[in-house]
Amino acid sequence: MAKIDFGGLMEEVITAEEFPLQKAREVLKNETISVLGYGVQGPGQALNLRDNGIRVIVGQREGGRSWQRALEDGFIPGKTLFPVEEAARKGTIIMFLLSDAGQMAAWPKVKPCLNEGDALYFSHGFSIVYKEQTKVIPPKNVDVIMVAPKGSGRSVRANFLDGSGINSSFAVFQDFTGRAKDRTVALGIAVGSGYLFSTSFEKEVYSDLTGERGVLMGCLAGVMEAQYNLLRKKGHTPSEAFNETVEELTQSLIRLVAENGMDWMYANCSTTAQRGALDWKGRFRDAVAPVFDELYDRVVKGEETRIVLKANSAPDYRARLEEELAGMRNSEMWRAGTAVRALRPENRNKK
Repeated sequence: MAKIDFGGLMEEVITAEEFPLQKAREVLKNETISVLGYGVQGPGQALNLRDNGIRVIVGQREGGRSWQRALEDGFIPGKTLFPVEEAARKGTIIMFLLSDAGQMAAWPKVKPCLNEGDALYFSHGFSIVYKEQTKVIPPKNVDVIMVAPKGSGRSVRANFLDGSGINSSFAVFQDFTGRAKDRTVALGIAVGSGYLFSTSFEKEVYSDLTGERGVLMGCLAGVMEAQYNLLRKKGHTPSEAFNETVEELTQSLIRLVAENGMDWMYANCSTTAQRGALDWKGRFRDAVAPVFDELYDRVVKGEETRIVLKANSAPDYRARLEEELAGMRNSEMWRAGTAVRALRPENRNKK
């Protein structure tokens, strides 16, 4: 396994070249992988496993939307698609991919289904790290492992199909069999990771919850709204405000960052843009630093988890979520986005 120097800090990174798919198949050849939950991460990981020749079954509540989706994806009731508890009993590696609140609710029924030597697999450290809240405490006679793709389940599948793979973190919380790490890395490769980097359950969940609330989603959406609202207040049209806030970022600049880093994006912009960005980035960094300090502290203390579990366990959660998302979708900014996206050449040509 390679040790990569990240600015003087050596990290363990495992690539698909170092741990090829054939080796992963060999490690997993006697395993039955039970994917519990077919919502966000479940479909991408289950389909990638199946396409890679791994024995995989799905456990999902019968009759719901996710059950129907599994049917449409070719999983067969009684053969490769089962109710959650039955799938858990049949598996030797139980991929616990229900939502965090769903894991808490299902755990009392799933735990008795685990057999000695099984592996309990997570894609998020939430349930284990915040066990005082979730009550998810695994038995001592199973492996407890994690592969956490750094992207949505949709991206896990799309990247697999286009051959690029997605980077994932991995961790071993409990090694009962002595094979926990091999199982973990094999699963990471088999679900479509291009490379894997080592972490712990604690570090994964702290960074993940901070990232989602911060740069990846919460901060990104909030900063976009602030700039868009300012431009509109100053008399700019909706299309101009949206293009300067979102469209240019997503269709041009962020692609340059992905290609070769932030300095590469700067280098490929005008000298006026370079100077202004260099002068202002520090002010934005310093302005939000206290917010990030508060956010990370709340994550570590479990305050953010309490909010999540309470909200997501409510019977009207989906209805309230849709109401909040509709508020975003129907705002002027994102209605402008719909109109602007429709003007892209590839979308005009669909008409």
